[in-house]
Amino acid sequence: MAQRLVSVWQPYFLSTPDAGAAVSAAAELEELGFHRLWFSGGFGDGVPARFREILDGTKRLGVAPGIVSIWHASPDDAAAYTAAAEQAHPGRFLLGLGASHAPAVEGKGEQYRRPYSRMVEYLDALDAAGTAPEQRVLAALGPRMLELSRDRARGAHPYFVPAEHTAEARAVLGPDALLAPEVAVVLQADATEARAVARRYMSGYLQLPNYTQNLVRIGWPESELADGGSDRLVDALIPWGTAEQVAAGLEKHYQAGADEVTIQVLNDDRKAFPAEAFRELASVLI
Repeated sequence: MAQRLVSVWQPYFLSTPDAGAAVSAAAELEELGFHRLWFSGGFGDGVPARFREILDGTKRLGVAPGIVSIWHASPDDAAAYTAAAEQAHPGRFLLGLGASHAPAVEGKGEQYRRPYSRMVEYLDALDAAGTAPEQRVLAALGPRMLELSRDRARGAHPYFVPAEHTAEARAVLGPDALLAPEVAVVLQADATEARAVARRYMSGYLQLPNYTQNLVRIGWPESELADGGSDRLVDALIPWGTAEQVAAGLEKHYQAGADEVTIQVLNDDRKAFPAEAFRELASVLI
């Protein structure tokens, strides 16, 4: 397993219309010592320009989509974007790919079917376009997609998973592939308030079969997924408390085999960048 890396996953970087503010926030994360910045590739056509804007406005920070939907960006678009980013900023852009979710895909008029086969076809097209496996990672939850991440990509970027999934993923990936799970956290010491923030975030994801089926598959009873999740599920998925307590929760993923933990800070204002929270976490983790 490679050295432990501490990264950031934050939707703000795509959602804010202010590119200058996004680049300034990314530059501060770079100065704080975070390894890479992840954020969604969205559900529009192609790969958003924001990834290049942040690469152009920073010096060392890695940038990765978590993820570009294989139903929304063509392989040619993804390959061209990756090649241009690599030429301008060697080694700093990592193409995160995922099969997305049925509501997002069917909302644009396509039928969501055979996502694994669709991913294989997409990777074939990327190979033909010259995108190397080490330039991409896959959003993988189940064993087959994890195996594909191992065999045809640099590794896996699981989202919305507890530490026991990280251990399972490492067992499938083997010792050499990159394993970079997203982990949402709440910097709030009061249990009632922290779990309320976590449940507001979790409620949408617990409506998506990809995530609920994965949790059931690794042993969580369906009864604990209802009503925003049981306290036990909240605590397993979302480390909360002081910066030190959150760090202890993240440590479970490193102990389970993660190389890189991508931290998403949850707060009440989802449109604001939680700068102070990342400063606190950096002081403990980096």
